[in-house]
Amino acid sequence: MRTIAFGYSTRCNIRCGHCVAAGEFPATQKMELAKAKEIIRDMAAAGVTGVSFTAGEPFIYFDDLLELVSLCRELNIYTRIVTNSSWAKTPEKTTVLLDMLKQCGLSQLRLSYSRWHQENVPRRNVLNAARGCLETGIAYFISFVTDFSEEDDVYEKFLRDAGLRFFPEPVIYAGRADSFGRKALFTDYQENRCAMNPYLAPDLSMYACCDAGSHFNTTNVFLLGNLKDHSIEQLFTKSETQPLYNCIRTMGITTIASFAGLNSREIVTYRKCELCKKLFDSAEMLKILQEAAETALQKWAR
Repeated sequence: MRTIAFGYSTRCNIRCGHCVAAGEFPATQKMELAKAKEIIRDMAAAGVTGVSFTAGEPFIYFDDLLELVSLCRELNIYTRIVTNSSWAKTPEKTTVLLDMLKQCGLSQLRLSYSRWHQENVPRRNVLNAARGCLETGIAYFISFVTDFSEEDDVYEKFLRDAGLRFFPEPVIYAGRADSFGRKALFTDYQENRCAMNPYLAPDLSMYACCDAGSHFNTTNVFLLGNLKDHSIEQLFTKSETQPLYNCIRTMGITTIASFAGLNSREIVTYRKCELCKKLFDSAEMLKILQEAAETALQKWAR
């Protein structure tokens, strides 16, 4: 199943201290609407069945968003919007906007929520957006970004007390969050497989990873190419057939790190995306793993 995170624009109306997208592109970079529609048609022809509108704040270009969601519906593409809920100031206004999106065929909202988001957006907005989804028949979930500190307990309690659907999502230490201090955090020794959903940036660069894939500045290991030079089919095929990517999907990062010689004690202390950075943003280590991806790495058992 082919799905993609679609970065129509990097423009955002708030400035969160943990933003992974910060610093990637000029703040106002945006696709042309006609070009975005052309790309979506090409995606449908390439078998894409799901598009998640993300990157900056999609609701800034609400009229464009309506057209893009409508086109996806015509092409039988499932649509999701990732939003900070800044637009959901009142229940009444929220319902009006969500009704319009529902009529255009929107399937789901992913509501971003964290102590950093809520420095800029009242928690009430997130509540309005979630309840508006229930009223209009749009599926939703809240992405609760956290560093698992006690500071976040009150934010989680708000969600639980309101009966909202959420899941905790670890902070990605990239973008503005790259400067954050890291507290000791241990996990059990799981495989940590990554689905590696591709991401399309407004400049038409496509990455194999939608999380921090564009932050691998030394090796650009997850850069697939640019739609100015390649077709969407070519870039998806590259993502799906690259041996190391498939090891990440099937074996998991933890197993690859063990093969690479990292001590178990080190492996369990790395946070989301940081272990990838350790392994794949070193030209020397990347070369070893790419050469092993079709041979010794696949035979490795821990």
